Amino acid sequence: MKHRTPLLSIVLIGIVLLLVSCDRTASEPESQSFLMLGTVCKITIYDHPSEEAFSTAFARIREIEDHMSLHTNSSEIALVNANAGKESVKVSPDTFAVIEKALEIARLSGGAFDPTIAPLVQAWDIGGENARRPPDEEIASLLPLVDYTKVHLNREKREVYLPIKGMALDLGGIAKGYAADEVKQILLDHGVEQAIVNLGGNVLTLGRKPDGSLWKIGIQDPDEGRGAYVMIVELDDTSLVTSGPYERFLELDGKTYHHILDTKTGFPVESDFTSVSIITQSSFLADALSTSVYALGYEKGLDLINSLEGVSAVFFTNDKEVILSEKATEGNLVYSLTDETYHIKE
Repeated sequence: MKHRTPLLSIVLIGIVLLLVSCDRTASEPESQSFLMLGTVCKITIYDHPSEEAFSTAFARIREIEDHMSLHTNSSEIALVNANAGKESVKVSPDTFAVIEKALEIARLSGGAFDPTIAPLVQAWDIGGENARRPPDEEIASLLPLVDYTKVHLNREKREVYLPIKGMALDLGGIAKGYAADEVKQILLDHGVEQAIVNLGGNVLTLGRKPDGSLWKIGIQDPDEGRGAYVMIVELDDTSLVTSGPYERFLELDGKTYHHILDTKTGFPVESDFTSVSIITQSSFLADALSTSVYALGYEKGLDLINSLEGVSAVFFTNDKEVILSEKATEGNLVYSLTDETYHIKE
């Protein structure tokens, strides 16, 4: 039995050309990275790097992790889960906002994305130290606990209540997006206007490159190792988040089980896609949508994306087709294919 840790599903490519004036040279970009949120979090600042900007941004990521981690007994999410079936728990504004957004996306996706999936995630533990294929009867016993409609929120008191013992929240499918947006605001507050935030593949760009051109971001080839990409997209002050089964998986008795679980069956989702990339200004939204659309599949997933303002998507399929959402084909997305085995679906 073996399991693989997450790959960075999106890789930054290219060289930034720095503007040089006749009397001074522009600042060299500076990067810092730390292991947080279960992944490598990297911030690169191109115009006004400062230790204060970096330290404040990473402190904010750590604060969000401390509030929302499923993997520590001291987090607010752990406290909410421990009190399932007992009592409400007051949480921070951060945690309450993320739970609210998670439930909103759950409703929007018809439950394909569901923050109450934690009991199943913990049972499978794909990507963790105790990854396994739970027995069918165990999965069946956990499915009734997965139901976002049962979560009670008291906005006035900022309290969260899970009414059934054993219910549990997992914000892993949305917390990185929230953190990326928070980091962006911190950088802006410190005068930074040109930067890239990469939280384990959740990529958010600020402004444009120092030469005025768009940032070039490579979308990971789901069939290859880290660093191989299929498409280059050019972004301007926006976010790109990709989800796919290649990120974390378990190989057992000749069968592969990936980490994106079907909220209806309790087993890994059987999707039309090998990866889904969401492009929109809010990394918070993009993070949740990438998982939702992967789980929904071709027709429902594409319909959902096409119904949303300011959201584009790129889908890769098992047949090596690249499907673009309506807004991506309307000229709003600048891209190029870099792998000739893939082709754009007409």
